[in-house]
Amino acid sequence: MSHNCNCGCSSEKNSNQGLQIIPREQSSPLATRTELKISGMTCGHCVASVTEELKEIVGVQDVEVILDAKGVSTATVTSASSLDEASIRSAIDEAGYTLEAINS
Repeated sequence: MSHNCNCGCSSEKNSNQGLQIIPREQSSPLATRTELKISGMTCGHCVASVTEELKEIVGVQDVEVILDAKGVSTATVTSASSLDEASIRSAIDEAGYTLEAINS
């Protein structure tokens, strides 16, 4: 069985001369998701403040916040690797809110 293409190969001739194998770059590790429970947030401005502070942590790729204006809000942080709890706590404190829990 042979095929015709413009690259000059065919299944009838087994010529690997001139073939260069280029190794694939190592893929980046899968993203880590960390769920944060945050109290004290009541509006969109609160969400923006928390999001901005969390995105300043090295390695953070994305932040999604589900606001619970009368309770505890949930922030899901996507990062290249696990985040340091002290950095998370500092970011939430800087935004003016209280970190209730971290679920990795």
